[in-house]
Amino acid sequence: MPTVPTSIGAMPIALGQVVVDCIDAEKLATFWSELLGLPLAPGASQFWAMIPAPADKSLPPLMFLQVEDPTPGKNKWHLDLFAADPAAEIDRAVALGATRQGDYDEHDAVWTTLADPEGNLFDVAAPH
Repeated sequence: MPTVPTSIGAMPIALGQVVVDCIDAEKLATFWSELLGLPLAPGASQFWAMIPAPADKSLPPLMFLQVEDPTPGKNKWHLDLFAADPAAEIDRAVALGATRQGDYDEHDAVWTTLADPEGNLFDVAAPH
């Protein structure tokens, strides 16, 4: 019987990182770094950039890779960000370069959908 790698503990599979295909890796990673309050890893360039997981592991690492032709249209998945003061974080995201896409109040949840500078959608809401 094969052994499970010790680097992911007893789990046979684990989330390693979230990868974002983009046009300019350093520029987009800088937006997310500032929005999340996490530092960029050394060596960021237009081709590759990384935001390591925070020490408390509250987020997975985020890797940004330049691709020749990013997938067009709406992304099929997105990040939901929870904030103690969603309105303030939405305003901050817009000041960093995000665009507001819509405000929603459905399924006992209230959230705002935004797009990052390359059009990737994400939501900001109070924890629920």
